[in-house]
Amino acid sequence: MDRLAGWVLLLEGWRRVVLTIAAGALCTFALPPYNFPAVGFVGFPLLVWLLDGVVVDPGRSLIRRMAPAFVTGWLFGFGYFVAGLWWLGAAMLVDAAAFAAFIPLAVLGLPAILAIYYGLAAVLARLVWGDSALRIFALAGAFALFEYLRAILFTGFPWNEIGVMAAPVPLLMQTSSLVGVHGLTLLAVIVFSSPAVLIDRRGRGPVLVVASALLIFHLGFGFWRMQVNPTEFVENVRLRVVQPNIEQSLKWEATQAESIFDRHIRLTEARGEPSTVPGATIALSSDTKAPATGAALPPPKTLVIWPESSFPFLLTERPDAIARIADTLQPNETLIAGAARIEGPDIATSRVYNSVYVIDDEGEIVAARDKTHLVPFGEYLPFQEILEGFGLSQLAEMPGGFSAGAARAKVALDGAPSFLPLICYEIIFPGEIDVGTAETRPGFLVNDTNDAWYGATPGPYQHLRLAELTSVAVGLPLVRSANTGISVVNDSYGRQIGGLGLGSTGTIEVGLPRAGASTLFARFASLPFWLAFAITWVVAVVSRLRMRARID
Repeated sequence: MDRLAGWVLLLEGWRRVVLTIAAGALCTFALPPYNFPAVGFVGFPLLVWLLDGVVVDPGRSLIRRMAPAFVTGWLFGFGYFVAGLWWLGAAMLVDAAAFAAFIPLAVLGLPAILAIYYGLAAVLARLVWGDSALRIFALAGAFALFEYLRAILFTGFPWNEIGVMAAPVPLLMQTSSLVGVHGLTLLAVIVFSSPAVLIDRRGRGPVLVVASALLIFHLGFGFWRMQVNPTEFVENVRLRVVQPNIEQSLKWEATQAESIFDRHIRLTEARGEPSTVPGATIALSSDTKAPATGAALPPPKTLVIWPESSFPFLLTERPDAIARIADTLQPNETLIAGAARIEGPDIATSRVYNSVYVIDDEGEIVAARDKTHLVPFGEYLPFQEILEGFGLSQLAEMPGGFSAGAARAKVALDGAPSFLPLICYEIIFPGEIDVGTAETRPGFLVNDTNDAWYGATPGPYQHLRLAELTSVAVGLPLVRSANTGISVVNDSYGRQIGGLGLGSTGTIEVGLPRAGASTLFARFASLPFWLAFAITWVVAVVSRLRMRARID
């Protein structure tokens, strides 16, 4: 171990660059769909030793003194984000003639920008870097702070936060209910970096004890929370989650509109029977039971969930489509479907919203909610007039892009708990989700999404994991309908009740899991994280001050 650390410390030139990028890239194997967190115990110790080997000339300005640390953190981040987000290039191939030229910007340009956060985190860590094992607290605090900033600055992009590496299965997701994903990042960096301190003489024992205690707590709390909270279901409420599996290149083709709509209808009509859609499957949950002989049960309330942008047309301009929905829905069935919503006379001159409609069994649109957090470059174009001059446009096939909704609010339902709609990208921002008090919180989350843009890549798997972590953090079941997958129904603790894999066609027929108790994160948002961050940062600063005192 000493020899390896010494070799890393002394690396220079291109070998140092390659190793730093590789260390970041290696860490992505802890993310979905690979889910192998052990790589963190290699990638982060390498980062610690690389930062140990940063050479600083005390005679230079502060900026020049910090530049080597910034470059190290940036290279680590560049490797992490390129390896973790390369699949964004797949979205550019849906309309290759228009967007293929921008693949380098998606695959290399965005990671280069996101890596700035990790470069600044390395600079901050080096400002309080010490000569004892306690320096990994500086690294953990700095990373957690800049991951928090990455989630909020410039509309935010918290995709694949480091904390996700520590939560590959529901057992290991439960800590997010206390401190959120930012808190998981704090824990992850301390635990993953701990092997680096085996070569240290000062502070090694306390750091290894703390890292071991955090890991044991992470495992133990997850086991305890899942054991004492078995899955329970809302009485007399059923779910039918539809996954139509429509290729993105066909979604807005006028010639395909009727067949796409027909596929949604036929899957909805299946109701637990083999579908007339070729290759369709029905995923039945273990809670599906026949009523006792002679039992007179009222028909269950059934919620039918369609994915984001289900309709390849404006529904409000198609009374025939609304009538067919009314004919398809049986008494006591309600449709929750993603749709484009227009405010104005026509699509060219009006505001268009990415919305969710709630439609009752008589074909009446009883509620609508608009997406409030849009995807930059996907649903709208920042600095539109300037960037359009360079030939750029948003990926969504909508003149002028979508408009953001004014506010997010839950939707009340007759005969079933209320729900909070989170359309696609919105669910990766748990810090923005206000689920109310224990008395007013919704009964479940609905995540309508369309991951067809990204094909059979890690993207849909990563999106699902972020949705699951948000669900566990706020303590609410997740009902997720994805156009091409991955659709799931999870309870409040991340246990999957039913699901359909990527690229499959079918429906999920399950009961509605009951909401769990309000979580610490749901009640206090990021406050527990900030308390943990403060403790970590105090330890790092005190360690640095003690080192300076010894030197003086």
